[in-house]
Amino acid sequence: MKVNFFATCLCDTVKAEVAKKSVELLEQLGCEIIFPEKQGCCGQPSLNSGYIEGSKPAMKNLIVAFEENDHLIVTPAGSCAASIKRYPEYLADEPEWAARAQKVADRLLELTQFIVNKLGVENVGARLKGRAVYHPSCSLIRKLGVREEPLRLLANVEGLEMLPIKNQETCCGFGGTFSVKMSEISGEMVKEKVHHICEVEPEYLIGADISCLMNIGGRMTREGRPVKVMHIVDVLMSR
Repeated sequence: MKVNFFATCLCDTVKAEVAKKSVELLEQLGCEIIFPEKQGCCGQPSLNSGYIEGSKPAMKNLIVAFEENDHLIVTPAGSCAASIKRYPEYLADEPEWAARAQKVADRLLELTQFIVNKLGVENVGARLKGRAVYHPSCSLIRKLGVREEPLRLLANVEGLEMLPIKNQETCCGFGGTFSVKMSEISGEMVKEKVHHICEVEPEYLIGADISCLMNIGGRMTREGRPVKVMHIVDVLMSR
């Protein structure tokens, strides 16, 4: 299967290994990767701040980039995927662009969603020994409806014990620009999240959204917590 890969800004600037491992995993699962070079930022930071008009050039650029073919688009970031899914709404006053945005949005899938629901794979042959907590990001479970797919993949990682925690699906407090605009509230939210995670004494914190992992991981580092933070693709590529 040929698929387009949407790297996202965070992968491009902060977590290049997540993008690299995502491509390697998809190739191992039999996919041929296409990387439209015109792709750029999806506009999520400015969209989250309410600058819809100012975000339109970025949105239109991304639409054009992924109109090069009609293959599915896969990304390892639920928050960016969720933003793109709302493009038709943001471009509603430009019907032609809204229609083009809808076609792109309909082809876009988050990585675990694609692997489980499109490829029909739940065991990728990963092995990682230890105790772990999975953080279900708001973008995945609330905006995309991706709840079970990451858990199914993690359940098949040999040697990995998944630990439930109190208020598992509570927001970590990042929320894009929310963590900047409402830093005190955000700080208390991530403090509570870290408390619940560390109560069960895991070796790993796993998530499918880089931004949430950076937020929770940053707090754990400041508290001196000995928990390794891993994007789910890091786990799925462990052998």
